[in-house]
Amino acid sequence: MELFSNFPLWAALTAIVFAQVVKIPIQFIASRHFNPGLAFSTGGMPSSHSAAVTALATAVGLQEGLNSNMFAIACVLAIIVMFDATGVRRQAGEQAILLNKLAKDFTHMVEEARVWSKKAEYEKREELKELLGHQPIEVFFGGVTGVLISIILFSFI
Repeated sequence: MELFSNFPLWAALTAIVFAQVVKIPIQFIASRHFNPGLAFSTGGMPSSHSAAVTALATAVGLQEGLNSNMFAIACVLAIIVMFDATGVRRQAGEQAILLNKLAKDFTHMVEEARVWSKKAEYEKREELKELLGHQPIEVFFGGVTGVLISIILFSFI
């Protein structure tokens, strides 16, 4: 029964539920697209992680006092979670965008490879030039860069 009277716990859980549910109307207003699945997804506006840890820290501060050890722990936890949400997790999202684009490009490349033998010779040469992507000078300086990096690292290690 003590669990049901734990104010910081219920404040944090309520903040998570509210933040997740309010994402739906916010997204609808912004995009005119109704997506109830946002209530069960990560990311979006507002951050339920940030809502939870700030609600927890605030509730602990109100209940235990701003000079308590528990408040200090909750604040540090909140800072770490919010920093990760804007740093590590954001970068993971950016990487996911790039990986999705690479997967789409790879699928397109596979589709093109299937019809490769049916293409005329001039079409193959044109596409090969596009796929190579680098000019000889770029390849040269890439090689020089690799050699220099290896020499520098070897000197310091």
